[in-house]
Amino acid sequence: MKTISTPIRATTLLCVLSLLCCLWMSSCRSGEKLYNKGKYDDAVAAFVKKLQRRPQDATALRLLPEAYQQSQRLHEDRVNGFLRSNNQLKWESVRNEYRAMQRLYDLIHSAPAALQVVTPKDYRDAITGALENAAENRYDRGIALMNKGDKASARQAYEEFGAALKLVSNYRDAKNMMEEAFQAGIVHVVVSEIDVRSPYFQFSADQFRDYLVRTLQQRSINRFVVFHDERYARNENIQPDEYISLRFMDFVVGQTFVDRLQRDVQKEIVTGTTKDTSGKVINIYTTVKATLFITKKTVVSKGLLDYQITDTYNGKILRTDRIPGSYTWLNQFGTYRGDQRALSEEDKKQIGGRDELPPPPQDLFVEFTRPIYDQLERDLRSFYSRI
Repeated sequence: MKTISTPIRATTLLCVLSLLCCLWMSSCRSGEKLYNKGKYDDAVAAFVKKLQRRPQDATALRLLPEAYQQSQRLHEDRVNGFLRSNNQLKWESVRNEYRAMQRLYDLIHSAPAALQVVTPKDYRDAITGALENAAENRYDRGIALMNKGDKASARQAYEEFGAALKLVSNYRDAKNMMEEAFQAGIVHVVVSEIDVRSPYFQFSADQFRDYLVRTLQQRSINRFVVFHDERYARNENIQPDEYISLRFMDFVVGQTFVDRLQRDVQKEIVTGTTKDTSGKVINIYTTVKATLFITKKTVVSKGLLDYQITDTYNGKILRTDRIPGSYTWLNQFGTYRGDQRALSEEDKKQIGGRDELPPPPQDLFVEFTRPIYDQLERDLRSFYSRI
């Protein structure tokens, strides 16, 4: 069985005591430093923490009352300054100051030694009063905004009633007023049907519009914006606040170009060897030739989408733009005639393949409208996120 010698035990004990002494001295100095820097709240916290460990600490017992008194004076001076101001939200600032003092009250009550030298003030009633005044102020601001009768003010009123409820839950009828403000602030946006002047592409255009409306609805861009398909809005008698008109302009689907290339190639290759009179090996070169026949078929589809956002009440155009889109389908195939050895590696890459039919026109329409859709969705998300 191993034993620890007495000298080692004594050394260990001495190190522990020295460490505790250093920590105590550091704690003492940190409280004084905070006090001297005018950080009275932090100084109170440091002195209370020290008294929790060492109830008889002379420095903490001496400086704690002074730190608390200075802290209380600073916070109450700020309260008086806020109360004299014309700031409509001053009661929320007052509440914050009272809460800071209440935290010191609770902290001091956690150390019996601290209570021997300080009698902290209980600010709970003051906090409750400040909260009531702050909630009343927010509520009154919401009512004033609702009385303006416009959607933008209703949306601001929604935030004011919500702030009142955060300050005092179930304050008056703020919850009902918040819902009323929400409904009054909603912007109903109707997305138009798309007339492409070609029944052949109407189905694809309808899919474009339907997918756009579904995506905008699911993105939750803005709680106050509701998007509707024009047919749905018409059937449900929804009066739009804003109308998005969509129209494809100057679109071409399946414009085909065929380029045929014939190119002669040749190469000198080693076909054998011989020796000269000295016995040195000499390569024998032969020129080989071939003709490449490359066919490149390109099918281009492109067009423009005009969109315009209009305020239905005053006819004002809120935003308008024209978005281009294009899609190119490419098929290349090739053959050769002659000696294959004349072909380079790049030539060989162009050989093969076969003549293929391009996708049907409806698919080409979808492809060239894909970048248009992406840009349109970004534009609408950006526009309506700022309402």
